[in-house]
Amino acid sequence: QLDPALAGVVAAAANGSGRRYASAFGPAAAVLALHAELIELGHRAHEVRPDQPLMTIEGQPSVQPNPALGPGNLADFDRILPACAAMFEEEVGYSPFLGGREFYSRRVEGLIRQGHSLVHLNAAREVVFKAELGAVTSEVTQIQGVWMNPLYRGQGLSSGYMAAVVEQAQKVAPITSLYVNGFNTRARSTYERVGFRQVGTFATVLF
Repeated sequence: QLDPALAGVVAAAANGSGRRYASAFGPAAAVLALHAELIELGHRAHEVRPDQPLMTIEGQPSVQPNPALGPGNLADFDRILPACAAMFEEEVGYSPFLGGREFYSRRVEGLIRQGHSLVHLNAAREVVFKAELGAVTSEVTQIQGVWMNPLYRGQGLSSGYMAAVVEQAQKVAPITSLYVNGFNTRARSTYERVGFRQVGTFATVLF
């Protein structure tokens, strides 16, 4: 909830903290103002994504949920983790294991333990589709890490899986949210088909 007018104060604090930051994300006006201030302090971004529609759905999805999707199981951790890593690398352009596997592995394991990892494994125990509830409150959940196995892309399966994610998320909170890159028209179309509607705009700066 940063007021864009205060971005300079936050940028100065971040710059003087001695820490390194991987990203800044949130409402576009605040994030882009923060980025502008950080540029003045000598920081350079790896990538700026200024237009990321924030979308929500409340109530039943508009398409039939795929019943094959369910909470991930720790017994399948060694299959879920590579799928999560593949999604991460596709999204940001580098492996989440740079610098070691431990931190990211613990994050994925924690999501599974909390019941916030949603996955479909086929009969061969391959991950077909997966997503996570990355932020959870009693009012709203936020979907992250949506990934379809490349072998199953282009078959019209995405909307059914996303409807199932909404169905699972609404067992936790009545509103389900996500944000998506504005250039990803295929994903946006899928989300709209399921019943998501844009309610704001986020931005992400990758450092």
